[in-house]
Amino acid sequence: MKSQIHENKKTKIKLLSKTIIALFAVLLLTTSCGVFGSLTSNTTIKPNESFVLGNNEHGTFKVKLKNVSNHDLKIIMAPISGGTHSPINVSPNETVTVKAESNTALVIENKSNESASVDLYVTGDTGLSMGYKN
Repeated sequence: MKSQIHENKKTKIKLLSKTIIALFAVLLLTTSCGVFGSLTSNTTIKPNESFVLGNNEHGTFKVKLKNVSNHDLKIIMAPISGGTHSPINVSPNETVTVKAESNTALVIENKSNESASVDLYVTGDTGLSMGYKN
């Protein structure tokens, strides 16, 4: 009887160890893939160009954006399937928070003849493409 109780305890400990290892592996995988990450950036946008964040397949993400330029900027949502919606004008020194749905890019337009600069803090799915377009 005593050895059976001892064997049951050993089996439970092995099962618990395997469960802990599996949970650790899942946690490591999700954080390394950017599913629950964050990123911070100061981004410069040339005159009459746009910066596009998330023009690829991805989950939802949220951006806290501060316009540190001397002129207005425009933010537009652009689903990767096509079209645009929800334009927002951002004044100099203004901070806005925008939530982007899955597979929707955030386009930051600089229609000025001067360079623009934005501070970005992104949370959520950070496996996002980043690039410029004119």
